[in-house]
Amino acid sequence: MKLSKKSDYALRAMVYLSMNYKNGSVQTKEISAKEKIPQKFLENILLTLRKTGILNSKMGMKGGYELAKSPDLITLGEVIRALDGAIAPVDCVSKIAYKPCSEEVTCVIRGVMMDIRNAITDVLDTMTFADMCKRARDLLEKKESDILTYMI
Repeated sequence: MKLSKKSDYALRAMVYLSMNYKNGSVQTKEISAKEKIPQKFLENILLTLRKTGILNSKMGMKGGYELAKSPDLITLGEVIRALDGAIAPVDCVSKIAYKPCSEEVTCVIRGVMMDIRNAITDVLDTMTFADMCKRARDLLEKKESDILTYMI
């Protein structure tokens, strides 16, 4: 599985929104600047996530986007599927875009592809944006610690 640019940007925007979850709506312009994502591309991504119920949007001066539910209830898999569709490496092992293969019953490759799909989805469907926020904070603390160590 290769993550599309659209999903990469969506995950970064979702982490940003998750880190700001209690602060209300965030404008597209702010996310674009902080995460270095082209604003027009980001607008399309956020619109898709709103249409799938992952985000809410507000109009007006204090408008913008915010998570539709708590970061601990949104998984990476949910966001990737909203933008890219199926996560499976081949159609014959997909849960949402299944297409049978002519050799499906005797295909040894299918079993391996099923294992790969399961390993990937096990991570993506259990990793929440609350988990991602914790990882981001841990990275920031390590970076700050490394800088202090270097200065001493």
